[in-house]
Amino acid sequence: MTDQVTVATTRGRVLGERRGGSVRFLGIPYAEAPVGDLRFAAPVPVEPWEGVRAALAYGPTAQRRALAEVTVIPEPTIPGAETLNLNVFTPDPSPDAGLPVLVWIHGGGFMAGCSASPWYDGRAFNRDGVVLVSVGYRLGVEGFLHVEGAPDNRGVLDWIAALEWVRDNVAGFGGDPAKVTVAGQSAGGGAVQTLMATPSAHGLFRAAISVSGAVMAPQARADGLAVAARFTERTGVPATVAELRDRSDDELLDLMDKLTGPGPGEPPSVALRLAPFADGELVPAPVPEAFADGTAADVPLMLGFTRDEFTSFLELAAADLPAEALPSALRHTGVPAGVVDGYLALHRGDSPGRIVGGSVTDVLFRVPALAIAEARAGRSLPTWFYEFGWTAPPGVPVGGGRAGHCLDLPFAFDLLDAEGVTAVAGEAPPQGLADAMHAAWVAFVRDLDPGDRWPRYTAEDRRTMVWDAEPQVRPDPLRPERELWLG
Repeated sequence: MTDQVTVATTRGRVLGERRGGSVRFLGIPYAEAPVGDLRFAAPVPVEPWEGVRAALAYGPTAQRRALAEVTVIPEPTIPGAETLNLNVFTPDPSPDAGLPVLVWIHGGGFMAGCSASPWYDGRAFNRDGVVLVSVGYRLGVEGFLHVEGAPDNRGVLDWIAALEWVRDNVAGFGGDPAKVTVAGQSAGGGAVQTLMATPSAHGLFRAAISVSGAVMAPQARADGLAVAARFTERTGVPATVAELRDRSDDELLDLMDKLTGPGPGEPPSVALRLAPFADGELVPAPVPEAFADGTAADVPLMLGFTRDEFTSFLELAAADLPAEALPSALRHTGVPAGVVDGYLALHRGDSPGRIVGGSVTDVLFRVPALAIAEARAGRSLPTWFYEFGWTAPPGVPVGGGRAGHCLDLPFAFDLLDAEGVTAVAGEAPPQGLADAMHAAWVAFVRDLDPGDRWPRYTAEDRRTMVWDAEPQVRPDPLRPERELWLG
């Protein structure tokens, strides 16, 4: 059996490589390179190519600089212009295989991250009969700043273009375009929620998984315009296509830092600034409103968070440091600048990470996810809610003794042997937990239900899966948070 496999797409043939029971095709462009006149334009379908295009290495990343010096997930920066590319991992590149498809959108605060991480390898999903597609998209200023003369939410347009590519091409890789689940973590989880609130994306997926999803809040059109005004005020550069189109990557990164960094006398904020917002057209209303009023897609949804998320990073950074060292130390953990500002302004010596009646985890992740689960339960929509509670051993370098942000991904992907996992999960993370969690994901993607061991979240009993060394379903474990925050 040859190690190389060729598949035809609507734009040309691509060459991938077989690895045991998995065949991977890397760096396939789904749109033209966003450079020159296309830098701030809606994505444009890639021009057809002659012959066979090699898809044997990850393509260029929109990430030009990692979110922090050390990040939890290894996500490389790969130079090049063709950043609107995707990767396909399949067990059977046969047009008649008809396999379910998982489309993965990476995190990184909408400002960093990439799809080329070893944590996003699709080999375990392939082993279990699922095609995995991981997607790159425009970030930061290029993806999400309101820019005069450009369409808003260009990153959202990129996600839709990638999903349209999947619809038109995945059958050639063994996938069924009618069996697509869209999934993502952190900013990627926020992307999933945004796509559910975006009418033009409806019909491109039949189910969704939001892992530690975070969205901009508040998120109205006025808030997006306010970010653009802040950008101009802080940088002295008008947020227009004419002013930004020809600037270098480094220049745009420097401008982004001026926008997102702390300012003298500013009130604390835990809001994402460069992120999808309700522009009134592509995204008609803020994501929370879309779920509350029932206009979000009613597809089956699995969502949840890790028990500690960012709280552990704040504790680690703050330990044994003088007050004047806290700002720099916290920002080097990868915690968004707004969270750092809020923590520093409101922390008064009580439990680390507490912010105005709740934790960083409550503010950014737990309560927004709970509100979505509650809204959907009120409409009897198929929803599965979880909390990842397994804690890493105390001695691990990152987040020891906590169930921190990103820790759940190697378990969901069943990739405990991937690069960088021991740094967050120790030398012997429980394979049984990975087996159970990964099996639930596979069942959900395949059957639109994670299985009998995990019942739906309903208004009657609010049963929630708690992923731990011994996974268990608990009735209404977040009752205190629900009553405090949601009433």
